[in-house]
Amino acid sequence: MYFRDLQNELLRLNETFSVQTITGPRQSGKTTLCKMAFPDFEYFNLENPMTREEVSTDLMGFVRNHSHGVIIDEAQNLPDIFSAVQVAVDEDKSRRYILTGSSNVALLRKVKQSLAGRTTVHTLLPLSLHELDENDSLSVNEYMWKGFFPSVWSEGQTPTDVYKAYYQTYLQRDVADIISLKNLNQFRRFVLLLVARVGTELNAQSLANDVGVTVATIQQWVSVLETSYIAFLLPPYFRNIGKRLIKAPKIYFYDTGLVCYLLGIRNPQELDTHPMRGAIFENLVVCEFLKHQYNFNLNSSLYFYRDNKKEVDLLQEDGLNVDAYEIKVAQQDNTSFYGGLEYLRKIYGETIRTTQVVYTGTAERNISENGLKSYYNLLRNI
Repeated sequence: MYFRDLQNELLRLNETFSVQTITGPRQSGKTTLCKMAFPDFEYFNLENPMTREEVSTDLMGFVRNHSHGVIIDEAQNLPDIFSAVQVAVDEDKSRRYILTGSSNVALLRKVKQSLAGRTTVHTLLPLSLHELDENDSLSVNEYMWKGFFPSVWSEGQTPTDVYKAYYQTYLQRDVADIISLKNLNQFRRFVLLLVARVGTELNAQSLANDVGVTVATIQQWVSVLETSYIAFLLPPYFRNIGKRLIKAPKIYFYDTGLVCYLLGIRNPQELDTHPMRGAIFENLVVCEFLKHQYNFNLNSSLYFYRDNKKEVDLLQEDGLNVDAYEIKVAQQDNTSFYGGLEYLRKIYGETIRTTQVVYTGTAERNISENGLKSYYNLLRNI
């Protein structure tokens, strides 16, 4: 069992908020986190039909009788509970409720309708490298292949078994809940084609041609992957916010273990010569930054930069400041890695607060005259 960084935020905000809502992928550890953070709270799982029926029989009575510390898991399975919790916290602000759910759309829709202004909303992704800090002996390949779902680490389950079961359950439950698929095989083909494009700009027309569906269908299916915490889009960086909305984003998956499973990578050693090793490592790094944002409730935003001359893999905007990162699969640092970062400094000047290369080697290198830096262990100290 691993300590989750988000726990500190949950405890801090529990002092002032009556309700906290936690969403995220299935099996990312939401239930375990809630029980660790609030061991004295009662626990109810609305995924259980018997529990759901029992709670729904007298909904207002339930939320009032369990008002001083209750965890309600998979709350979206009983939509009326959100309105009941709203009434309860309006009656008494000292009441405390923790709501969780794996269905992003269903959960957040009810939160916006009934609990706007009354709840904080958190996202718990799978384990971060920071949370796995004790495993320093593992190679980059092992991290990428194993992925970061807690069951792989704490229960010793084989990654291939975990991600196979996860993906099959996802297709049978989450996809079916969100959309009605006439041809599940087409959706499977779409996912496999998409995972082969990890770290590239999303080209809906190309995917539509390859899968044999319309561009509108591809856009809908990408939205399904986002909603169900399978994949996410990284937007391009422009000072002009309008351009961010019309330019193509890059596609990444929330967990590299699932990426490796879908690509048919059977063990960490296969990654040594796999043509997508660089893209998978880039996916891992971008996910680490995303986890850091969610775990510490940061207001910064993530982007990539590309024009007709240069590309920079990751930008983190924090107010008026931007930190820029180049991501490389290489054991040795190389001055050629810094071209895009130097180019970005010339364009945006002092706006670029720091520039760093994240690579698969272990040595740190500082270049004081231009502020450039290479650092692998940055992943544990974002």
